[in-house]
Amino acid sequence: MKKVEVPFTWLDSVATKDLQPPAYESDQASGMDVRAAVTEPVTLAPGAIELLPTGLAVALPPGYELQVRPRSGLAVKHGVTVINAPGTIDADYRGEIRVGLVNHGTEPFTIRRGDRIAQLVLAPVCRAVLRVQERLDETERGAGGFGHTGV
Repeated sequence: MKKVEVPFTWLDSVATKDLQPPAYESDQASGMDVRAAVTEPVTLAPGAIELLPTGLAVALPPGYELQVRPRSGLAVKHGVTVINAPGTIDADYRGEIRVGLVNHGTEPFTIRRGDRIAQLVLAPVCRAVLRVQERLDETERGAGGFGHTGV
């Protein structure tokens, strides 16, 4: 597995000294769990959206993005997920990584300081070079979409 060094900083090293940095929870995990840097518990009512701090910033190398993805346990057990999944942290962004969570569940859900709230996945980026054409190549599928196969 390729490893890429990604510098990060705690934006306030005193206020975040009790938090753990993002970490892979198993040897083959694709995503690093990131934790909430809230100062007080935040309760998400059903349907509510909150932008939560993590207290950290990163310096991604050019050609990479950091995807912010939901944690499956929060989504399946509580209906709590990342509202803009996957979110993207661009290589030139140096501000705080914040996570937008939404509660799709039927019960309020409380996030406490240090709770794992999302996953961060480092991914390579390719840039498209768009070329205008009069017609596109034909395929068997054509313009069929949004359930055209019967599902």
